[in-house]
Amino acid sequence: MMHRLRWRCCSGLLALASVVASSTPIFEVSLPRGLDFTHRNSPTTQKYLIETMGGGVALLDYNNDGLLDIFLVNSGRLTSPMQTPETFDRHDPQYWNRLYRQNRDGSFTDVTAAAGLSNAGDGNYGIGVAVGDYDNDGYPDLYVTSYGKNVLYHNNGDGTFTDVTAKAGVAGGGWSVSAGFFDYDNDGKLDLFGTRYMEWDTKHSKTCGGEWHTYCPPEEFPATTNILYHNNGDGTFTDVSQRSGIAAKKGRALGVAFADYDDDGFTDIFVANDGMQQYLFHNNGNGTFTERGLEAGAALSEDGRRLSGMGVVFQDYDNDGRPDIIVTELPREIYGVYHNEGNGLFTYRSLEAGLGVLSSGSSGWGVGLEDFDNDGWKDLFVAQGHVLDNVEQIDPSLHYQELPLLAMNQHGRFQKADAGVSSPWAARGAAFGDLNNDGREDVVMTVLGGHPQVLLNRAPKQHWLVVTLRGTASNRDGLGARVRVNGQTRFATTAGSYLSASDKRLHFGLGSSDTAKIEIAWPSGAHQTLNDVHADQFLEVREPERP
Repeated sequence: MMHRLRWRCCSGLLALASVVASSTPIFEVSLPRGLDFTHRNSPTTQKYLIETMGGGVALLDYNNDGLLDIFLVNSGRLTSPMQTPETFDRHDPQYWNRLYRQNRDGSFTDVTAAAGLSNAGDGNYGIGVAVGDYDNDGYPDLYVTSYGKNVLYHNNGDGTFTDVTAKAGVAGGGWSVSAGFFDYDNDGKLDLFGTRYMEWDTKHSKTCGGEWHTYCPPEEFPATTNILYHNNGDGTFTDVSQRSGIAAKKGRALGVAFADYDDDGFTDIFVANDGMQQYLFHNNGNGTFTERGLEAGAALSEDGRRLSGMGVVFQDYDNDGRPDIIVTELPREIYGVYHNEGNGLFTYRSLEAGLGVLSSGSSGWGVGLEDFDNDGWKDLFVAQGHVLDNVEQIDPSLHYQELPLLAMNQHGRFQKADAGVSSPWAARGAAFGDLNNDGREDVVMTVLGGHPQVLLNRAPKQHWLVVTLRGTASNRDGLGARVRVNGQTRFATTAGSYLSASDKRLHFGLGSSDTAKIEIAWPSGAHQTLNDVHADQFLEVREPERP
């Protein structure tokens, strides 16, 4: 989120990227009954940076009834100026985070208070959310990041959650942003990674821009470290940030995503940093990580520029079986595409992938690679909106509110399509999942200071398959597994995007095929193949027991 306006671009080369508009909208903007959330970021004349950074969303089935529910992170009340100690009035219901249970008719019921989630903590300004079943009891748990203390909510399995932060030892501190659960040591228990943006507080905040009075760029504040917690298996975690090598690298981290990029059986970490090089933490398989972004070719643009990295997705966009990386950025910096070459190295392919024209004038946040038209190729969706609320006064060619980007994947090259959205927003988070269980991936997108947008997929029907993993030796949800179906590969995760958590179920488009071959490489090392699986179904696959 580098706040200065960048004018350098790839002028002549942009002509290489074609823009093809689809005539049929993919999504229908829906206003489900009962989903009455308003994100409150409380912007002030002080231009506190946290005002423009929040808006996490999670799609999860918290009560295991087969329907995806929606959890939305609220922020809090800011005053101008803030007083110390900092409080954000989170006891006031208008500043609560909210959990909405989906009903059979597609409507939603606010169950926040009944679920025990109403007290977010007055000292916390809410930012993002992660989802994972950290104790393998079959119910997804919630981890909410904040400026202030993070909160871990244990799902009790009876429709309620308990704040277990103190017992678990995962409060963090400072300014946490995105987070995600993953099993970095393959012991069958989900560990927890959290990004932190910078060393900042309201007392030491400042404004920039001279006469324009804008939010300051990130380099105005000191960098800081990310946090890695190891799951001890007894309901507690140990901070291994130093021991693992994660804390050896300071940055200005926003998004995070996980995948095994070199196919060595251990999950690696990609961190989107703002206004500096990106970090690729290689998992050494012994509890430690080595940052290899520069040497792997995934740290900078093709011409050596640093990125204003915000959101990130770590999945295979060209169906070669290897996870690639896409990073969203600010205008004048096209979204970064790092293609995995299969030898531990990446090449920068933003222009070849068609993202030159599609992204050079936009600010991207939440991002996902999902097969929205079920043709067997993962398409790109980006929640967009500038960071500066007065950017149009500074540069009339840019806009604070933007339409989301939908780009369909044409065999590894993205072409713009009609998302079916007519109103621009200052969008931030984005989570992906099949809300109505019709075999088509939907999107829930958060709006800074506004109402969430539900985008229901109305693409023409083709065959599909949705796989739910059930780990035995591996963690219960199989996070970290590599799943290949009819030539399309997905890496099981709920993390990625920006501040958000997506459905744990793995969706595959099958096109005209009415059967599928499923190949699974589990985190435990087990391999499993299922042949002649019928299309158009939700299938649970259980990890084979060890002999």
